[in-house]
Amino acid sequence: MELLRNGRPRVVVTGLGAVTALGSAKSLWESLKAGTSGICRIQTIPIDHVPIKIAGEVRDFNSSAYIDYKEARRMGRASQFAVVAAHHAVEDAGLSVDQIEHLGERVGVVVGTTLGSHELSTNATIEYRTRGYRKPNPLSLINALPNMPAHYISRFFQALGPLNTPSTACAAGTQSIGEAAELIRNGRSDVVISGGVESILQDYTIAGFHAMTALATEYNDHPEAASRPFDRTRSGFVMGEGAAIVVLESLAHALKRGARIYAEVLGHASSSDAFHVAALDPKGDGAVRAMRWALEDAHLNPDQIDYINAHGTSTPANDAMETLAIKRVFGEQAYKIPVSSTKSMIGHTFGASGAIEAVASIMTIFEQIIHPTINYHTPDPDCDLDYVPNVARVMRDLRYVLSNSFGLGGQNASIVFGVV
Repeated sequence: MELLRNGRPRVVVTGLGAVTALGSAKSLWESLKAGTSGICRIQTIPIDHVPIKIAGEVRDFNSSAYIDYKEARRMGRASQFAVVAAHHAVEDAGLSVDQIEHLGERVGVVVGTTLGSHELSTNATIEYRTRGYRKPNPLSLINALPNMPAHYISRFFQALGPLNTPSTACAAGTQSIGEAAELIRNGRSDVVISGGVESILQDYTIAGFHAMTALATEYNDHPEAASRPFDRTRSGFVMGEGAAIVVLESLAHALKRGARIYAEVLGHASSSDAFHVAALDPKGDGAVRAMRWALEDAHLNPDQIDYINAHGTSTPANDAMETLAIKRVFGEQAYKIPVSSTKSMIGHTFGASGAIEAVASIMTIFEQIIHPTINYHTPDPDCDLDYVPNVARVMRDLRYVLSNSFGLGGQNASIVFGVV
C-alpha cells in the first residue's frame, strides 16, 4: 500500500469518540441510521422564562470514569465533553494513555470551539455583580477560555506536540480536523487528536438567537419535528451541544501497529464570505470556494463525490444557499449526489457540528450507509436535490464523501474523506 499521496504522508482515521444528544459515537451512528431524533425538552437549565424550550441536549452526562471529581468541578462542561470524547476515541483507536504519553512530542491536539466553557465566566460575572466583591474564583476566567478543551486533552494524555484551537464559529470542528491532517502531512506529528466541542446551551444564548429570528419557535410540544433541513416548512435551527473527537494517524504509523482504519482524510479547505457578520452570502460564493478548494486539495473531480454531508441547519437562508452552492460546484451532477443533514436529528452544535458530522461521514464510508434527513416532507423549489428523506440508504461502492460547515462571520470549511 502506498504510504504517500501526492508526495505527502497519507492521513487516516483510526478512532472515533463523541458526546452528543444521541450518545457516544456508536449510539450516535446507530440512531442516525434509524432516523431517531435526540432533540427534546431542555432539562439542564431553567427554561420557564425563555420562549424556546427544546434543544439537542446532552443528557445524564457523567465524566467520573475519566476525570477526578475535584478536577471536574473546576472544568467547564465543554472541557469535560472534550476529554471524555477523546478518551473514547483513543480507546476506539486501540491506543492507551501510556502509548500516547510514550509518543509524546509526536502527538498533536487540534480541537475547535466557538466559545468553549463560556458559562464559567458568565456565572462568575453574575455572582460578582449580584453578591458583591468576595474573593473571586481564580480559575473561572481561565477555564472559560476557548483553548481549555484542547489543553485538558493535551494534559490528560501528555500529548506534547502541536496544540491548536481554531475558533471559527460553526466551521471550527471541520477546520480543526483539516488542520490536524496538515500536521501529519507536513511531518510534524504521527498522531493527532482532533475535533470540535460546544456547550453554550444557556438562557442568554437562547434569547440571543431567538432575537435574531434564527431558531425554530413553534415546536416546544413536538421537539423531534423542529429541525427540518431543506423542507419547505423549515423555520429555523435547533440549538444543540456536544463533542466529537477523531484520532488521525499517518498511514505508515497506523499500519505499523496494525490499527483498524475507518477512512482517509483526502483534502480540506476554508474560505471567507467577506460579506456580513451573521447573514449568509445568498450567492454562496464562499461556500463554493471552500468546496472547490477541498476537491482540488484531494485531487478529485466533482463527479467523483458520492455523498455530501450538508451543513443543513434548517434555516430558510442556509439551506437554499447551500443547495445553490452545491449546484454551482457540481453542475448537473448535483442532482445525482445524495445529500443529508445530521442536524435534522441533533440540532446545531456550533463548533462541534463539523466534527460530529465528520464522524457521520466517516461511518458512511466505513459501513456504506447514508443516514437520512428526517422531517423532510414538503419539497421546496429552492431546495431540489436528493436529501435522502427520512430513511437511510444502503450504498454500493461509495468511495468519496464531502462534508460542509459554514459559520457566523462568513467562515466556510469543507473536508473530503475517502476509502483507503
